[in-house]
Amino acid sequence: MGGLPVRRHLPGWLGAVWLWPTLATLAVSGAGIGSAQPWRDELATWSAATRPLGDLARMAGTIDAATWPYYLFMHGWVALCGDSPAALRLPSALAMAGTAGLAAALGARLLGRRAGLTGGLLFAALPGTSRYAQEARPYAFVALFAVLATLLLVRALERPGWRRWAGYAAAVAALGLAHLVALTLLAAHAAAVLAPGRTTRRLRRPVWGWLLALLPAAVVLTPLVLVAAGQRGRQLDWVDQARPADLAALPGALTQSGAVGGLLLGLAALGAARSGWAGLLPAACLVLPVALVFLAGLAVPLWVPRYLFFVVPFACLLAGAALATAALPAALAVVLLAGLLGLPDQAALRHSHEWPRGALVDYRGAARVVDAGRRPGDVIVFSPRDGWLFTDLGIGYHLGDRQPRDALAVRGRDARGDYWADECLDPAACLAGARRVWLVVAGRRTDPVAAVPGAKGAALRDGGFAVERVWPRPGLTVALLTR
Repeated sequence: MGGLPVRRHLPGWLGAVWLWPTLATLAVSGAGIGSAQPWRDELATWSAATRPLGDLARMAGTIDAATWPYYLFMHGWVALCGDSPAALRLPSALAMAGTAGLAAALGARLLGRRAGLTGGLLFAALPGTSRYAQEARPYAFVALFAVLATLLLVRALERPGWRRWAGYAAAVAALGLAHLVALTLLAAHAAAVLAPGRTTRRLRRPVWGWLLALLPAAVVLTPLVLVAAGQRGRQLDWVDQARPADLAALPGALTQSGAVGGLLLGLAALGAARSGWAGLLPAACLVLPVALVFLAGLAVPLWVPRYLFFVVPFACLLAGAALATAALPAALAVVLLAGLLGLPDQAALRHSHEWPRGALVDYRGAARVVDAGRRPGDVIVFSPRDGWLFTDLGIGYHLGDRQPRDALAVRGRDARGDYWADECLDPAACLAGARRVWLVVAGRRTDPVAAVPGAKGAALRDGGFAVERVWPRPGLTVALLTR
């Protein structure tokens, strides 16, 4: 590959290089995979994946089209394996283990066998790896396809051929289907293809091979890009524009630990300096996507740190290059140090996926209150109904068919092709026959009825209801109202 020397040490042992990081990642990220209750983003996945295919297709035209391919995959997965927290997260855990193994193989080809091994093991030890391996969202798949596409690019540039370029094209298409922001990785691939070291005649075929390989991926992804672009304003209305301070916070955000993020960044910088041309590709895969998303985030709301998790395996490979210069016991000691520094964060993420960790929204606890006290004929009311807290989804996930009738929902989210239901325009009339109302409101409220705005609140206050009991739960308040 032009300008990127590839070291081939013990090719027969390449399998062992990927095996141990794969197993380590599966063991670490699989521990306690079902402990934390699904948070709001995972509830969105559950809501989409459990819809009939027709309703899921309708949803793609309304919201979250960029994540629709993942939802389609999860629809089939849930049909086969169920929707428990562990079942929802298992695909991500498997994808993350595959990411570690592929990253180790890529590091072995570019930087040497020890760099690949230690880089892969370091990736397994990061709290951020466990965080996104234990989340029913597409980020683990994005990392998997990012490393796979890069590895296939290396193979195609080593020995160009249509089969290798076809494999690369398929991986790029999968990367875009997993997350469109991850296509910023192609800037790094372009840097590798155009790297100096070849004559013009010898360079021509890889450049044209690379460009032609992008065409089928572009054909596959263009419809998704067009639909998703039309939804950007609604999809990312909660995102602030990027600020310079966000770059400084990125290592800690991606690794889910400030200390571990600082250690990884320092090792990656040292590895990039020591590896020279051999480190060009992983360095470009780390720096260029971050730079592009940050610059775009200065102009439009786009800067979301977890969208960039796919660069972390490349940072680990550069860190592995730095550790490869030390004796293997010393290198493994640094990996162990990273694991020990991240232990508090590893424990915290198994308690809550919210950030910060103290901002737990206890959907499960609120659902248990309702389940323990419900009677035939009870109804339930949620406030707020819009927004991204998903109070109704959280309670519905844990109660299922045991949930009391949603008194104010007149058009469900499936029919709307959305995450939110339409509510009754005359709440007093819709509550007229109810004797007991379960009210679930966001936040800790001493007077939950007073926290309900508009006509819905007026219907509860003026409809002859009295608050029988209030149950505060982290992030939510449950109240039982009786006439």
